[in-house]
Amino acid sequence: MKQRMKSARPFIGAENFEISRSFYADLGFEEVVLEPNLSLFKKEEIAFYLQNAYVKDWIDNTMLFVEVEDTDEFWKELQSLNLTEKYENVRLTPVRTMVWGKECFVHDPSGILWHFGEFFIK
Repeated sequence: MKQRMKSARPFIGAENFEISRSFYADLGFEEVVLEPNLSLFKKEEIAFYLQNAYVKDWIDNTMLFVEVEDTDEFWKELQSLNLTEKYENVRLTPVRTMVWGKECFVHDPSGILWHFGEFFIK
C-alpha cells in the first residue's frame, strides 16, 4: 500500500461518561466534543475517542500503550495529579523495568488499562 498512514485513534468506552471526561482532562488531554455522546481527546500526537458506551467485557479487555520519553519522569508527574484520591476505582502501578523497556500503569475510572512506557530497543 502506497498511502502513508498518519495516526491510530482507538475508540474506548466509559461506565460514567462525565467522570471519564473529567479524568482524561486531569490527565492532560484536550477534549473536543464531537457529539453529545462522543468526544475526541488529544495530547500532542496521541488521540482517542471516548464514547458514552459501556459493555463490561469490552471495557475489562481494553488496554492501550502510550510511549513516553521518560517513564520515571512521567510517573512523578502522574503521582502529582492525585488521581486515586479524585476518582473512585482509579489505580496506579509504579514503573517496572523489563527486558524491552519500562512501563507504569493507570486504570481509568471505568477499568481501562493504560500502559505508559518507553522502549530500550527501537
